[in-house]
Amino acid sequence: MDTNKDTAIYTPLKNIFGFDQFRPGQAQTVSQLLQGESSLAIFPTGSGKSLCYQLTATLLPHLTLVVSPLLALMKDQLEFLATKGIPAASIDSTLTPEQNRQVMSDVRSGKTKILMVSVERFKNERFRQFIQSVPVSMLVVDEAHCISEWGHNFRPDYLKLPAYRKDLNIPLVLLLTATATRQVKLDMACKFEIAEAHIVQTGFYRPNLDLTVLPVSGVEKNSRLLQQIGQQQGAGIIYVTLQHSAEQVATFLLQNGVRAAAYHAGFEDQKRQQIQTDFMTGRVDVVVATIAFGMGIDKSNIRFVIHYDLPKSIENYSQEIGRAGRDGLPSNCITLASLDGLNTVENFVYGDTPELSGIEFVLDNIRNECQAGQWELQLNALSTASNIRQLPLKTLLVQLELLGVLQPLYAYFADFKYKLLQPATAILERFNGERRAFLEAVLAHTQFKRVWGTLEFEALFKAYNCDRKRIVAALDYLQEQRLIELETKKVTDVYQVSQQALSDPGLRQQLYDYFIDKEHKEIARIAALVKFFELDSCLTRSLSIYFDDQLSAEHCGHCSACRGQAARLEYSQSPAWPSDQQILNDLKGLCQHLSVAVTQDTQCRFLAGISVPLFARNKVRQLSGFGSCESLRYADIRTKVEGLSV
Repeated sequence: MDTNKDTAIYTPLKNIFGFDQFRPGQAQTVSQLLQGESSLAIFPTGSGKSLCYQLTATLLPHLTLVVSPLLALMKDQLEFLATKGIPAASIDSTLTPEQNRQVMSDVRSGKTKILMVSVERFKNERFRQFIQSVPVSMLVVDEAHCISEWGHNFRPDYLKLPAYRKDLNIPLVLLLTATATRQVKLDMACKFEIAEAHIVQTGFYRPNLDLTVLPVSGVEKNSRLLQQIGQQQGAGIIYVTLQHSAEQVATFLLQNGVRAAAYHAGFEDQKRQQIQTDFMTGRVDVVVATIAFGMGIDKSNIRFVIHYDLPKSIENYSQEIGRAGRDGLPSNCITLASLDGLNTVENFVYGDTPELSGIEFVLDNIRNECQAGQWELQLNALSTASNIRQLPLKTLLVQLELLGVLQPLYAYFADFKYKLLQPATAILERFNGERRAFLEAVLAHTQFKRVWGTLEFEALFKAYNCDRKRIVAALDYLQEQRLIELETKKVTDVYQVSQQALSDPGLRQQLYDYFIDKEHKEIARIAALVKFFELDSCLTRSLSIYFDDQLSAEHCGHCSACRGQAARLEYSQSPAWPSDQQILNDLKGLCQHLSVAVTQDTQCRFLAGISVPLFARNKVRQLSGFGSCESLRYADIRTKVEGLSV
C-alpha cells in the first residue's frame, strides 16, 4: 500500500473515529474502495464491518447510500455517526413530513454524506425520483447474504439491488455480512460483478467465546436456565422462537429476582426502543427475545447468550452467539438443547410453501387482468386472494421475473392525498405562466373533503396532457416548500408481461417445484443444525469450516465437545396425538366453516396451527382443532391426514 493512500485512510481513522489502527480486513477493504474496486467484506459479528463504509464515505465526493434490513440497525448506526460528527440520515416510516422534507433537502444540498434506507424504499416512486436526482458515490448493502437464495435470510427484494444500482448509475458497491458459506459468498459477488480478489474475509474464529450444548428436558428447562444465569456475570440475551415464550420466560425470571425484559416484534416501536435503551444502560440485565432482537444492538459487554429454544439454522446460531463478547473478553454461549422445538422451527418453513392452487391463482390473475401487455398488483390484496404469505409471494414474483414472464416497469402509489398549508391563491401566486396553469389543473382535479384532497390522476392526464413523473415531482416540490402536506398509500407494482412465457404449460409446475426444492433445503438446514449440536468433534472448528474458514485449530479447547461432553438431543416426551375421530371432526368443522374445497395442505396447516391468509380472513384460529397437533412434526401430520382420507 503506498504512503499517500496510507495517510489518506489513517488520518480520518484517528481524527474522526479515534482509532490508532485498523482491525483485520478493514484497511484492505477501505483501500480497495478508494481505488474504485467494488468489494465484499465478510467479518465476524462485532468485528467492525460498518467502519469500512463509514470511513470511506467521508473520503468520497458524493452521497453514500446504505441499504439496511432493520430500522433498529439504522437508528443505532445513525446515533454512532452523530457522535463522530459525520452527517447522516435515514428515510423511513417513522419520520414526520417535516423531518422527511429536511432529510431530502440536506441530501440534495450535499450536506448529508450517508443516507440509510430499507430495500423496500426503492419501490417508492417518490424516493426513486428523488434519489435519481442526487449523485451517489457508493451503494452499501448491509446483511448482504439476504441477496442469495442459498443464504439463510433470503429476501426477494434484495435480488433487485443490482438492477437498482445500474439504474442509478452508482459506480461503487460494498457488500457486508458476517455469515456466508462459500456458495453464498460467490453468489453475492457474482450478482454485483465483484472480483474474487476483492472479497475480504477475515478469520471466523472467536477465541473468547465458550460454546456449550446442554441437553435439557422441557420440565427442567426453566430451572436449568436460572442455574445458568446464576453462574454468569454481567448482561445477557436469551433467544426463544415464539413471542409468547419471550413473555413467559421473562416473567419467570422476574419472579426469581432477575432484572429481565421480553422483546419481540409484536411490541410497539416505542416499547421496543425503551427495552433496548434499558438494556444498553444497564437497567435491564437480561433480554428474552425472538430473533428480532440483536441486529442493531451494539453493546460490547454482553457476557452470555443462551438459546432457550433451537435457533433456525447454523447461520442464525452464528449470528446470535456473535453478539456476545464484542469487547474481546471471555463470554459464554449456551444452548439448552432438545428436539422439543424442532416442529416449531420446521413449521415456519412449511407455512411459506405456496400451494399449487395458490400459484395457479396468481398466474390466472396475470392472464385475466393484463391490459395492453401490462399487469398491476397490490401485494396485500393478492396475498389474501391467493392464500400465499407475503414473503413467498414476493419470492414467486421474483421467480416469474427470472423466468422472463414478468419485467418490472415501475411502482406507484394508487392514492395521493394532500392538504394545503397555505390558501390556494397564495400558492398559485408564487408561480407564473405555464407552471401556474399546471398547478391550477392539479388543484382543479383534486377532490377535497374538508381538509384533505385526493388527486384524480387519470382526469388530470386527459385534461392537461402531462405525465405522471411531472405530477409527482410537483407535489414533492410543494411539500418541500411547506406549501402542502402529502400522504401516499397503496403501493401498486406494474409489470410488463410476456404472453409467450406465461403460456408455457409447464410454468405452474416449475414454480411449485422451485418452492418444494426450497422447502427441502430449509428442512435439511434444520437437520444440519441438529447434527452440529450433536457433534463429538470441536464445535468451533466445525463452525469455521461451515463458513469457509479453513485456518482454525482442530481443537479450540473452549467448547463442550472439546471438554468431552458431546450432546445427544431427545424429545422430553413423545407428543400426543388427538384421536383420529377428533381430527376428523375438527377437519369437517374447518370444511364447513370455509365453504370451499379444502386441500390437504390447508388441513395440515390448520392442525399444525400455521397461519396463512385464508385463515386470517375467515377467523379460522377460533375453530376447535386449530393447532391441536402443533407439538407434532408437519411431515407426520401430513402422513396422518393422508391416511385418514378426509
